[in-house]
Amino acid sequence: MNPTTLAEIRDCLRDGTASVRSIVARTLDAAASFAAPAWISRFEDTQLLQEAERCDARLRERGTGLLDELPLFGVPFAVKDNIDVAGLPTTAACPGFAIEHGTAPAAANAAAVQRLVDAGAIPIGKTNLDQFATGLVGTRSPHGTVPNPFNATHVSGGSSSGSAYVVATGQVPFALGTDTAGSGRVPAGFCNIAGLKPTKGWLSSRGVVPACRSLDCISVFALTPEDAWTIASLAAAPDPLDAYSRPALPPLLRTDAIAGLRFGVPDELEFFGDRLAERAFANAIALLEGLGARFVRVPFAPLARAASLLYDGPWVAERYAAVGAFLDTNPADADATVAAIVRQGKAPLAHELFAAQYEMRALEQQAARMWRDDVDVLVVPTAPTHPTIAELRDDPVEPNRRLGHYTNFVNLLDMAAHALPGPLRDDGLPAGITLIGPAFSDYALAQLAATLVRTLQPNVGAARWPLAEAPTLCACAPGAPVRIVVVGAHLAGLALNWQLRERAARLVRAAQTAPRYRLYSLTGLRPTRPGLVHIGEPGGRSIDVEVWEMDAAHLGSFLALVGAPLAIGTVELDDGSSERGFVCEPRAIGAGSGALDITDFGGWRGFLASLAH
Repeated sequence: MNPTTLAEIRDCLRDGTASVRSIVARTLDAAASFAAPAWISRFEDTQLLQEAERCDARLRERGTGLLDELPLFGVPFAVKDNIDVAGLPTTAACPGFAIEHGTAPAAANAAAVQRLVDAGAIPIGKTNLDQFATGLVGTRSPHGTVPNPFNATHVSGGSSSGSAYVVATGQVPFALGTDTAGSGRVPAGFCNIAGLKPTKGWLSSRGVVPACRSLDCISVFALTPEDAWTIASLAAAPDPLDAYSRPALPPLLRTDAIAGLRFGVPDELEFFGDRLAERAFANAIALLEGLGARFVRVPFAPLARAASLLYDGPWVAERYAAVGAFLDTNPADADATVAAIVRQGKAPLAHELFAAQYEMRALEQQAARMWRDDVDVLVVPTAPTHPTIAELRDDPVEPNRRLGHYTNFVNLLDMAAHALPGPLRDDGLPAGITLIGPAFSDYALAQLAATLVRTLQPNVGAARWPLAEAPTLCACAPGAPVRIVVVGAHLAGLALNWQLRERAARLVRAAQTAPRYRLYSLTGLRPTRPGLVHIGEPGGRSIDVEVWEMDAAHLGSFLALVGAPLAIGTVELDDGSSERGFVCEPRAIGAGSGALDITDFGGWRGFLASLAH
């Protein structure tokens, strides 16, 4: 067996059907078999095989418990060559840059790389890219063009071309890229793999050559969305040495029930005349509708306007701030197209940047309203067309610009995204879709992508590896779910249910308490607060309730809304189980309290119905 996913590698190491040495040796053999331009530099084969043998010796000594302690033990991976890996130069596909900045080789791993190494993973080498991560095509490198693994006359996508290619061809199970304007999504779409573009700042960017520092994200390529999520969650951590790092916020989006989600699609779809791309996206939408997805048309103009500010506005000045001074020295190995784009950033004036920032804030408000009022997840083509390498030789700018149509706005508007394979085009080329959500919807998007990809494209990568049954994503989410029993105004559709909904809670089931409770309206016939009191048997009866579930990270803010005499205690249910839930202190129903016993109505809804007659 040739293990290709994280789960397969783990199982093979556990049962002894593979060793770390055999896995690394297979990676090295594959690297020698596929397109050479995918790699810029690698560690020596003997060095990697010796490290693999040390891992095998450690596994024999410690036993398989080591695989639980180090979740990526023995897993080889690749790193885009604008991210530091200790012992290898960081060139950003411009060898002179590494020499100029004294980073050949890098002294330390980038923060995200180090976290993966600490989890047991083995970096193999550095992959090719559009120089200085400026491009979405994979053709702007002195190391050569990375071809598309399905059809070598077409582009692989960029700027993370090499990282996507080595995953799609099965050389490594995952690779790191970067994404400022789509570089972690377009190559995934063109290579039939998953590309996770995290919320800005969730993964540290320390140790990354910046493109636009305020927008840059380290991204993850993997054959499956669940592997991409596992890697991202292990690489993520707040970094006090990265000015743009920020801790993950609790997710405000649940995607475990497709039928309950509002999927948004742009009201105006643009494919630049590519009928095959248009048909592939239509096929994807039809498959999603077959799964129960409900689509809402959303105005795309505000998103397109935000996207235009990335290159046609003053944000290009941030690229000049990163590497403009170096390119002004006219290095011999600079890509002419990249240098021309970056040098444009020298022109904008400070007042133009402020004006653009004001406009972007207004666009952010429109996007926030879209998430709040209209949709839960936005679905777009990962790319609107798939150009050939020849087309890029004839015109290195326009075909590239088109590829950013559905990607450029995402980081500017602080969104998360997950690219996944979709139905192939009629010419056999991949055509992915991308799920987009608000900041810190990363787990929800990965969960949804892992479910949808099994229908949209169950055979991934260049070899069309069949996907196993969708697993439960690893428990690396920001918080485990907790359940709450509600009895009054928090019930579905009632006045305070929004407090649950805004915390992305979901209704698990309607239920009844054990026959040991009485229910009161604490304000008499002014029904604002119910009180559930445990009195035991006899005298008690079953009361209608609902069981809701929310992320544990939201529990504190929810409990802060619960005021005395109400409290969260243990509620016994009629099936013999117990859950946390709303209860009432007995003092609230004592003599002179004004509380009204409404037990005979069977629940809060029954009581409200009685008042309506």
